[in-house]
Amino acid sequence: MEYASLFEKLNSEPLASRMRPRSLEEFVGQQQLIGEGRILRRMIESDNISSMIFWGPPGVGKTTLARIIASTTKSQFITFSAVNSGIKEIKKVMEEAEMNRHMGMRTIVFVDEIHRFNKAQQDAFLPYVERGSIILIGATTENPSFEINNALLSRCRVFVLKELSADDILTLLKNALNDERGFGGQKINISDDDLKMIASFANGDARNALTMLDMIVINGQPDENGVINISREIIEESLSRKALLYDRDGEEHYNIISALHKSMRNSDPDAAVYWLARMLEAGEDPLYVARRVTRFASEDIGLADTNALNVAINAYQACHYIGMPECSVHLTEAVIYMSIAPKSNACDVAYMQASADARNTLAEPVPLVIRNAPTRLMKELDYGKGYKYAHDYADKLTNMKCLPDSLADRVYYHPTTQGNEVRFKDRLEAIKKWKKEHQDS
Repeated sequence: MEYASLFEKLNSEPLASRMRPRSLEEFVGQQQLIGEGRILRRMIESDNISSMIFWGPPGVGKTTLARIIASTTKSQFITFSAVNSGIKEIKKVMEEAEMNRHMGMRTIVFVDEIHRFNKAQQDAFLPYVERGSIILIGATTENPSFEINNALLSRCRVFVLKELSADDILTLLKNALNDERGFGGQKINISDDDLKMIASFANGDARNALTMLDMIVINGQPDENGVINISREIIEESLSRKALLYDRDGEEHYNIISALHKSMRNSDPDAAVYWLARMLEAGEDPLYVARRVTRFASEDIGLADTNALNVAINAYQACHYIGMPECSVHLTEAVIYMSIAPKSNACDVAYMQASADARNTLAEPVPLVIRNAPTRLMKELDYGKGYKYAHDYADKLTNMKCLPDSLADRVYYHPTTQGNEVRFKDRLEAIKKWKKEHQDS
């Protein structure tokens, strides 16, 4: 009975917990940090750990790396929670760590979601990190520059963990199917294509992928031979998504993002929100959508509404900070704004025309008048000779030529009369009129 209870307890653990890597050899991904000869691997294998911050999106191995360090280092290992640990608890543990230091023992303190610690809590660690009483390892999904005190951050090395690739996720899924800690003791029939689909939906998050696989296998029905056959229907029901209608590497993916872009361009907010919902409900990465909306803000709106880019960037940041499903409303706000805003592609057209000239004139020298002249030799070669500093002139304008001679008459930017751009058009016309009137001065 005791053995049965232990077995039941083991299998009641979530698959992601059961499959957590126990060593660097089992760890998948982040080869830029833990590949053979890489710095973090050398630090772990030599037991030469210093205070560090792991920064990366959810499910990429931040906590797992901390646990691997705990299992390989010759140190006491303590985990802190931002929710349950106040200043009093932190100081008590820090005092114990100080005593351990005097006895020649190291203490590693792991703080998951360190960005949730307030300034006072973070400050409580600082003197002990400075004295070497503890080695601090923090994990965060947020930019440490904004969320961690500068004094504490300056004493930690930041390691950036990347989103796992679809191949990394696929490896983890196959490991879970074959490892006895996962489903290795069961007969499961699932195709490689379906595993790839699950990996795609995971958005680079190992925990998410393994949780999905766990749910799918649990919902599978064994046949008379005890084989659990996983069909596409079971996968779709488990994920509550119609995967067959949306493959992020297939044609429909590009059809729908095109539909979103063209609906916004056509000033149709209802259609734009619909295509946005189609993407998000199918499991599209919200950051991908936010990047496309940001591009649209300059490509199709530009200077007609200079606030459009601010709205797009704010939506991107919101998606980064809180993720789905909460960030759907931020993307909706941005998509509606882009749809209703006045349109101008003048910036996009200007760059495309300029880039074509640039490719054909890569050897064209920069005019001497606008070259920098930091050395005596450069001045003797007439670098910067005749340069006119606009701020020295009453109208803050000069008639100095800044394009190469072969492109002297080129015009790339043609402002429209849409929205705010009419003001830029009027200003540009006034500048050109002034330069024409003063071309001989």
